[in-house]
Amino acid sequence: MPTLTLDVPPDVFSALRCSPEEFVEAMRLAAAMHWYGSGVVSQEKAAHIAGLDRTSFLDALAKERRDVFIVDMRDLKKEFERA
Repeated sequence: MPTLTLDVPPDVFSALRCSPEEFVEAMRLAAAMHWYGSGVVSQEKAAHIAGLDRTSFLDALAKERRDVFIVDMRDLKKEFERA
């Protein structure tokens, strides 16, 4: 797996009250939620990015009051027209 290096001011960890490891986990989850919510990645891929299984990712979305299921109204309309 590729490794990324990110320079973060040391006071960020104390301000967020987390360790560097917790910060990395939070960033992965935030990025996954953002990309999933924007429709860039699937739910399964977002869970993988976050380092979670799909159920845990859904739980994390619900905990953060994010949309768990993203529905594209155009796709939904096409599905109704086919039915």
